[in-house]
Amino acid sequence: MTNIDHLSNHSSENTKITALILDLDGTLLNTEFVLRSVLKEYLASYGKVLITDNENGRVGKTQKESAAAIVMTYELPITPDEYLAEINPLYHSKWKDAKALPGANRLIRYLHKHQIPTSLASNSLRDYIEAKISNQKGWKECFPVIVGSDQVQSGKPSPDLFLEAAKQLAVDTSNCLVIEDSLVGVKAGKAAGMKVVVVPSDTEADAAAVADLSLDSLLEFQPELWGLPPFDDWVNKALPVDPIYLEGQLLNGLLAEFPDENAQTNVLPHQICGVYFGWAKIGINKDIKIVVRIKRELPSTSQSNIQVCSIDKSIDHLNGEQIHLVLVGYIRGFSVKGTLSSNSDINEDDKSVALSSLKLPVFRCPESGECPV
Repeated sequence: MTNIDHLSNHSSENTKITALILDLDGTLLNTEFVLRSVLKEYLASYGKVLITDNENGRVGKTQKESAAAIVMTYELPITPDEYLAEINPLYHSKWKDAKALPGANRLIRYLHKHQIPTSLASNSLRDYIEAKISNQKGWKECFPVIVGSDQVQSGKPSPDLFLEAAKQLAVDTSNCLVIEDSLVGVKAGKAAGMKVVVVPSDTEADAAAVADLSLDSLLEFQPELWGLPPFDDWVNKALPVDPIYLEGQLLNGLLAEFPDENAQTNVLPHQICGVYFGWAKIGINKDIKIVVRIKRELPSTSQSNIQVCSIDKSIDHLNGEQIHLVLVGYIRGFSVKGTLSSNSDINEDDKSVALSSLKLPVFRCPESGECPV
């Protein structure tokens, strides 16, 4: 894995990044929740039980490859084509439930604002890509080029998708930066002669060793490292984010989640990683200002390590209580090795940034509509 503080050698090469090619599933959109919930229900109709470990090899594969693997793994009494005919309508009805991953909307708005040529390149079929992004406000307008696996000879890890995207963007491959989440995607980008940033999915830790740069979250992406304009949306050393809702039991300063496979609000994507801030809501008590550290090691466990630290009052007496968290701001990640940012512990600087930021309207609590001061 290439760390951010060691990236200068890459960004100082003679090539200049002028276009971005983005993967969709697991990179921009949390489709994994939909895939697993639909697949679980579908397998149950055949008397089968979803085994999560058996799904690891599905990440990054084409639809036909994935279908063949599922039919074989679960010994379904149908062909892969029959499986696809049955399950695809179920997927289509659920794509509206797929949510943008942390930093995805921010990156898409940034690329559109700066008129940076951008393409989607996915192992999904072109029509399926269109169906998925049609539920995300403003996304279709921001991708002038979309390439699916049915438009090229071979899907990832072949470079065909990325080569076709660069061709349609009229950009040389050496000037393209790929953002991926899977090993097959990273290999495809490198085979196309492009630079590659990876935000590895849960089961794709090996992708970090092949990519030019590995991040825990798209919120850590720094365009200026690639010769592009920097983001200009930081406020008071913090970044406003779409509200993140968590709930669980507070145990010695750690949040024990209450996962519910049927409720996406309780399924925490692994890309939610870093130091955040917001409020803890406990019963009818007044909101408590908090800083939260969320960290997940790869290969991941089933739950994140979530540390909750109060800014303005003690929460020791709440040990064992069920609490609700509403996170509205992001401070930093952990990918910058050898710097303060790489420290995964909550520090006094984090608390100071959070305390001052929570007084600003942009970081108001969406539940109350107010900024407690």
